[in-house]
Amino acid sequence: MNIMNGAEVIRDSDRRNLGILVEGRMRSRSVCFDLIDVSQGGCKIRGKLGFATEGETISLKINGVRAPLGKIVWVEDNFAGVAFEGRMHEAVLDHLQKELLARNS
Repeated sequence: MNIMNGAEVIRDSDRRNLGILVEGRMRSRSVCFDLIDVSQGGCKIRGKLGFATEGETISLKINGVRAPLGKIVWVEDNFAGVAFEGRMHEAVLDHLQKELLARNS
């Protein structure tokens, strides 16, 4: 459990550090973000200062894999936390992490 902007954020799955550029949609427009890490229940993204507002809906595509619809739950400087409405399957997370490792070796 972490505290962010005075709000309690409960994490029930491990985070996977990815550090990759991903496509997304916010406010009916296409945008690109740095995906810092991802778990079954959400992710941390980085964009330009002011790119996100708490409560906004976001859709993400991570290396061709569509993540569950998400909601921005915290914003701090140019970072934001996304809580997925559903969950990403553990096998999908394993695949994304292995793909990244193979690309970087």
